[in-house]
Amino acid sequence: MTDLLTGAQMRAHERAAIGSGAVTGLGLMERAGRGVVAALLARWPGLGRAGGQAAVWCGPGNNGGDGFVVARLLAERGWRVTAYLLGDPGRLPPDAAANYRRWSALGDTRPLAEARDASEASLVVDALFGTGLARPLEGLPADLAALSAPRLVAVDIPSGLCADSGRVLGAAMRADLTVSFHGLKPGHYLADGPAHCGALAVADIGLSHDPLPGAVTLCAAPAAARLAKGEGAHKYGHGHALVLTGGAGRTGAARLAARAALRAGAGLVTLGVPGAAQMEVAAQITALMLTRVEDGAGLEGVLSDRRINALCLGPGLGTARARALMPVVCGGGEPRLSGGTDASRAVGDESAMPGQGAGGARAKPRPAVLDADALTAFGEDPQALFAMLHPGCVLTPHGGEFARLFPDIAARLAAPASAGPAFSRVDAVRTAAARAGCVVLLKGPDTVIAAPDGRCAIHAACYGRAAPWLATAGAGDVLAGLIAGLMARGLGAMEAAEAAAWLHAECARATGPGLIAEDLPEALPGVLRALGA
Repeated sequence: MTDLLTGAQMRAHERAAIGSGAVTGLGLMERAGRGVVAALLARWPGLGRAGGQAAVWCGPGNNGGDGFVVARLLAERGWRVTAYLLGDPGRLPPDAAANYRRWSALGDTRPLAEARDASEASLVVDALFGTGLARPLEGLPADLAALSAPRLVAVDIPSGLCADSGRVLGAAMRADLTVSFHGLKPGHYLADGPAHCGALAVADIGLSHDPLPGAVTLCAAPAAARLAKGEGAHKYGHGHALVLTGGAGRTGAARLAARAALRAGAGLVTLGVPGAAQMEVAAQITALMLTRVEDGAGLEGVLSDRRINALCLGPGLGTARARALMPVVCGGGEPRLSGGTDASRAVGDESAMPGQGAGGARAKPRPAVLDADALTAFGEDPQALFAMLHPGCVLTPHGGEFARLFPDIAARLAAPASAGPAFSRVDAVRTAAARAGCVVLLKGPDTVIAAPDGRCAIHAACYGRAAPWLATAGAGDVLAGLIAGLMARGLGAMEAAEAAAWLHAECARATGPGLIAEDLPEALPGVLRALGA
């Protein structure tokens, strides 16, 4: 996993390194500037041969100091460079002031108000504000953010973009290349970040890369070993998922989810179908199985088979049916017995008996993915839903469903960003997960997944992993099924949600234009093969 550091975490990391004597502030600034020049020359190799005219916009803090290093290094390469400063050079921080003086021995520095003339430059470097921006851009020429340049490189993050949330504070630059230092930041992936950052590069500035407790992580490809099936495997050794469907004419979404669960490697997947829809479902499935689930009592009977170890409900379920089945899903679905048996038998034991812990206690609820109608059914009374949830649940709302379940959190997220660090999707989903007491996956191009203990990951379908074809009916149902299938195989709720989000996008990328939801499960074998699973 890749840690994404907030502005505060990055500054603390730098201070700790400087305090330990491992680096100096001037040394970090020099490496940052060199990293920017190396990245832009790697992006546009022709510039290294020809040079050109560059405008470097420098802010009043250390980001501006990085800019003066860039200006000096480009000038030493033969570029014609003009630096533009926002503010008084006499008020620059010590390290930035030292680099201002070094630059001044080589070239001119003009007030930023004159930067309109930089439109003639072949390269513009935005070093105005970095990760510490706390308020909307001020003191800039009104049209500067809209300035058109052949190439605009942002130092650490485009000015005006909140590094923690990816939200625009007033106005923000649009870069062709953003060079981040040490590592990437949440704002590069969230909200408006991808639209403003252009391409991303990371410059190593000599800080340690030890994992940072509490950091948000970027979803990576799941480990092949977690998805592989070994020789001699038995179907029950890979779990049995139950996907509940709606009534006649409403079963397609659940069938998509069930197919995805099976493709994800669950040993068996059964569709729980009301009687009125049995013929409809039976005519559409082959590898999937079918059982009748008319109501809560019927579901309790089906769940007496403890080999069923993961559930999925919501896609096409209908809100009335969701309200009727949810108490059984979240309560474990086991009748009380007078004796005690071991409810924790391995799912591969075909002789496993339904039962409870000692004294007839209700069995531990199964892991469950709750999507679509399972969430909408409780939109007017979210607390009723939260009261039923357990840590093995995963909620997978889109933006509208999230707003119905967590209206106060959604309202805060929708409010204009007036100061930094702005309230982010990470903040929102972490708060929601703590309130719900289970994993929450908020869908979108910048999908955010959080657990009640604060663990959080971002899966962003952007930059090299853009998958716009996922904007199609049924794609979310497939994602719910992937999570259920992975949980049936034994992955924990957070791990399953992260792996499913990555696989979901990778299946879309493998298919490309023209994708429909049915294509996603069928692309999964190729994706798994490429992973070595």
